[in-house]
Amino acid sequence: MPLGRELPQLLKQRLFYKGRKFDFEVNRLRLPNKSEGEWECIRHPGGALAVPVTNEGKLVLVRQYRFAVQGRILEFPAGTVEPSEDPQETIKREIEEETGYSAQKWRKLGEFFLAPGYSDEIIYAFLAQDLEKLETPPKQDEDEDIETVLLTPEELEKAILAGEPVDAKSVSSFFLARPFLV
Repeated sequence: MPLGRELPQLLKQRLFYKGRKFDFEVNRLRLPNKSEGEWECIRHPGGALAVPVTNEGKLVLVRQYRFAVQGRILEFPAGTVEPSEDPQETIKREIEEETGYSAQKWRKLGEFFLAPGYSDEIIYAFLAQDLEKLETPPKQDEDEDIETVLLTPEELEKAILAGEPVDAKSVSSFFLARPFLV
C-alpha cells in the first residue's frame, strides 16, 4: 500500500446468499474521503486451471455449456478449489474428470484475479504435460455438458482473435503458457 493511502473502513457486512460454489455479500464502506456507499462482492474459494498439452503439441480444451451466457464456450479444464485442498490437486482431479487425460508433468504458470471488480475469485493456472489418455471415459459431474476439443496453439490463437467464445481465464492462461509451447 502506498504511503499516505488508507484503506476504506468496513461499516457493515451482510451475507445475502450462501451458495454451493460462492457467497454473495453486500458491504457498507466509508472511503478515506469520508463518503459512504455499498459494494457487492461474490466470495469464491478460487479455481484451478490446466493448459494441457499432448505429446504431439495439441492443446486439450473443453467446449462447455454455460448457463449465464446461454451458450457453449471454449475453455481449458478447470474446477473450484475445495476447502483445504491444494489447487494442484484440484486440477489433477478436474483434468481427468473433464477430458479423460492425466498429466505426469506439471508447471505452475501463475495466479490471477478473475474479476476483481465484483469477486475475490483467484485462478491458479498450471501447464500439464506428458499426458496419458485414461482407459475409461471421463466421469463428468451430472451438471456438466462438456465436449473435449484438441487444437494446435495456432488454431486456438486464431479462434480467440476471430471472436469465438473463449473465456477470459483460458485466454489469460494460454498466453502465460505460450513460452512453453513448442
